[in-house]
Amino acid sequence: MSLYKDAGVDIDAGNEAVDRMKPHVKKTWRKEVLTDLGSFGALFQLDLQKFHEPVLVSGTDGVGTKLKVAFALDKHDTIGIDAVAMCVNDIVVQGAEPLFFLDYLACGKLEPGKVEQIVKGIADGCAQSGCALIGGETAEMPGMYADGEYDIAGFSVGAVNKSEIIDGSKVAEGSVIIGLASSGVHSNGLSLVRKIIADNNIAFTDSFAEQVSTNLSADLANKTVGEVILEPTKLYVKSVLAVKDNFELQAAAHITGGGFYENIPRVFPEKYKAVIEKDTWTVPAVFSFLQEKGGVPEREMYRTFNMGVGMMLIVPAEQQEQVLKFLADLGEQAYKIGHIEQRNAEEAGVIISGIE
Repeated sequence: MSLYKDAGVDIDAGNEAVDRMKPHVKKTWRKEVLTDLGSFGALFQLDLQKFHEPVLVSGTDGVGTKLKVAFALDKHDTIGIDAVAMCVNDIVVQGAEPLFFLDYLACGKLEPGKVEQIVKGIADGCAQSGCALIGGETAEMPGMYADGEYDIAGFSVGAVNKSEIIDGSKVAEGSVIIGLASSGVHSNGLSLVRKIIADNNIAFTDSFAEQVSTNLSADLANKTVGEVILEPTKLYVKSVLAVKDNFELQAAAHITGGGFYENIPRVFPEKYKAVIEKDTWTVPAVFSFLQEKGGVPEREMYRTFNMGVGMMLIVPAEQQEQVLKFLADLGEQAYKIGHIEQRNAEEAGVIISGIE
């Protein structure tokens, strides 16, 4: 008999969950990891041959109400990718290589099989971005969460040599903005997404094809609405670092909450503005669906969602063609979507053609 188990906390289930997650976690480890799972603290030895003037860059985030979609579909093997992406995509824009990641998972009742799926997703995200999953916390807190629900957040640390920090100071008039395609909604604006779906009496299990008026690609034609929304956030780490190592990457912006209008001006001096040509890339069908069903004004769409561009890179105009080809060779869908101009005091930091 266990009084703690009677109170809602199952230590044995926790131990089983740890055993289940171990093989997923260990596949992410880099040579710098010095501790095994189960230590009170995780040890990571920084490679001072590679980072001779190291600056540590850190980021933390969660996946917001996208979790509600995972709950509705009872699908939990990709939400961890979102948790990783929201952190590492942020720190890579400053030129940092993500080194390690820690996760925090809290639930009302610990289900080892479900925890394994979640952690597998986290490990997949870490493997795709080259960082080690070196630790975390799984908390069972009965009474805090509804049955079957949980919360997940993450924390990542990266490093960059001080002289290689990308701070936007080299951005100049005429610099070109290159957009890297997103995989869909990613992990921002989900509260509005859920409201639109609920207001239209659409179920996450409904066919996506039946909700849109345009022809869909083969990969979308057989998906449900929930599967389209749940598509994990794209990881840009390896592509951004490769561009940094081979070209003059002047600035980069991760397009998250706040969309184009809030995120782009964060990465270059206030004396400049970004001029975006909105017909230069393919906007995924999910955004047309949301705009039509929700009656969302176009400007709000670009202030809430990534609209098909999850990462933006700013490079010198004379390098744009080489960078575009380089990204294509890496498997990225990349487009020249705009450029940098001088900004007058009364102007906004972002101008999108056809909206302003």
